[in-house]
Amino acid sequence: MKKLLYASFIYMLAGVLSGLFYREFTKLNGFPEGQFTQLGLAHTHLLILGFVVLLIVLLFEKVFTISDSPKLFRWFFWLYNSGVILTSAMLIVHGSLTVLGLESSAMIAGIAGLGHMLVTAGLIVLFVALRRAVVRSSAAVVPQAVAA
Repeated sequence: MKKLLYASFIYMLAGVLSGLFYREFTKLNGFPEGQFTQLGLAHTHLLILGFVVLLIVLLFEKVFTISDSPKLFRWFFWLYNSGVILTSAMLIVHGSLTVLGLESSAMIAGIAGLGHMLVTAGLIVLFVALRRAVVRSSAAVVPQAVAA
C-alpha cells in the first residue's frame, strides 16, 4: 500500500510541476495563448492517470487486498507506471518541440503510442487482479444457516 501512496504522491508533484513548466515555458518562448500544444496534456495525464488512478487503486487495495495476487499486482504496477511515464514524457517532448516551432518525428508519436499500450495492458492486468480479489472476498463470506 505504501508503494501506491508514494507513487501517487510523486505523480501529484510531477503533474503540478509539469503544469508550471507548461505555463512558464510557453510564456518564455512567446507561444500564443490559447494555441494548442501537447505540452499542456502532460499536466492532466500525470494528475489523472498517475495521481487519481493510483489513489483509486489504493482504495481497491484497502478493500479487496488486490496485492494478494503478487505477480499480477507487480505486473500491473510496472506496466501501468511505465506507460504513464512514457506517454507523459513524449507529450512533454512533442509539446516542447511545438512551442519551439520545431517538427516532431513519427518516432515520438510511436513511442507515445507504446506508452498508451502499456497503460492499457496495465489496466487489463489490474482488472484481472481485481476480479480475483473480489471473487476471493465473495467466497470468504459464507451464508449462515437460518435457525429453525
